[in-house]
Amino acid sequence: MDTLLSAEEREFAQQMRQFYRTEIPEELRFKVATGQELSKEDMVTSQRILNANGYAVPHWPLEWGGQDWTPVQRHIWLEEMQLACVPSPLPFNVSMVGPVIANFGSQELKERFLPATANIDIWWSQGFSEPNAGSDLASLATSAVRSGDKYIVNGQKTWTTLGQYGDWIFMLVRTDANVKKQAGISFLLIDMKSPGVTLRPIQLIDGGHEVNEVFFDNVEVPVDNLVGEENKGWTYAKFLLGNERTGIARIGASKVNLARAKAYAAVTKTATGTLLDDPLFSARLTRLEAELTALEMTQLRILSTQAAGSDKPDPRSSVLKLKGSQLQEDISEILVDVLGPQGLDFVTDRVQGEGLTDLPLGAVDALPAYFNTRKVTIYGGSSEVQRGIISKALLGL
Repeated sequence: MDTLLSAEEREFAQQMRQFYRTEIPEELRFKVATGQELSKEDMVTSQRILNANGYAVPHWPLEWGGQDWTPVQRHIWLEEMQLACVPSPLPFNVSMVGPVIANFGSQELKERFLPATANIDIWWSQGFSEPNAGSDLASLATSAVRSGDKYIVNGQKTWTTLGQYGDWIFMLVRTDANVKKQAGISFLLIDMKSPGVTLRPIQLIDGGHEVNEVFFDNVEVPVDNLVGEENKGWTYAKFLLGNERTGIARIGASKVNLARAKAYAAVTKTATGTLLDDPLFSARLTRLEAELTALEMTQLRILSTQAAGSDKPDPRSSVLKLKGSQLQEDISEILVDVLGPQGLDFVTDRVQGEGLTDLPLGAVDALPAYFNTRKVTIYGGSSEVQRGIISKALLGL
């Protein structure tokens, strides 16, 4: 990456590199590097260190903890974080609800929520998808009916990631059923301890508990918890998803995982040497490396022409989301192929609660990660949705 940057940007990258490798506890970075599951406490610890040094929310307004950085500097901040295997700040806080409140919320909401959100004193959950409103999010049915100074919320959200840790949930709710579906949606903040809120875990194929269903039964929510204007939630959601899609590319994390695959292949014996000596495997690995480099160049080109501080979603982020998510799936697949049957043994052990098999250090998450990564071409807007955006907004078709 350094060859694509100016001298000032390379110096900034070195500053980030040094900070991440000296200030974030090594045991946390080792967990990320070796595919171990992070606890809530691990994520809180890391984000609070970042926040104390001004590195948790650099893309926020300056008055709420942001930095006067260029889009390229923000890219460097994130990529060096991923390359150093630092736990990423909680995306629901820093990339989703935080920027929405900062750009569209009242002064009271900003003062009430933004400092606690940056410092992860509040753990936010995302309440967007519903059983019949996933990629077609505008079809959501969860309702919020105004009654005096409160909204009465009824409905269900699903795929609520890490909702078991959630203190608050930011929601898209239908506040007007008599208009075009995108026009009747509002953005509401709900305390998850409110009476009538019920959370139920969803068991995943990898044996983990990452996502949940959340039910709302006559939940009373103060009108003051509305972000922006009533029935303008779709506008705020598009802004949020524009931020999310840029981060979903996860170029730094993909570099780390591809390097892991290469390292495992180098010690995997075959009849003619190691797996790296196999021409078909080597060609496959080289193709992924080339595509990842091309994606990074594309991201830097987009960022170099982005206006700093712009609050408008950039449709070009759909290109990054489309290709970045596909590469994540391809890299998780090559990791599994390197492990072979050993990876299958591990998943059996994990689901049945038995001890781990004798896998290479850092390879224990390969097959669970493969299963889990199937979702990245769906969340944040499916690949089909991204192609539609690219077709309409970029190609004018």
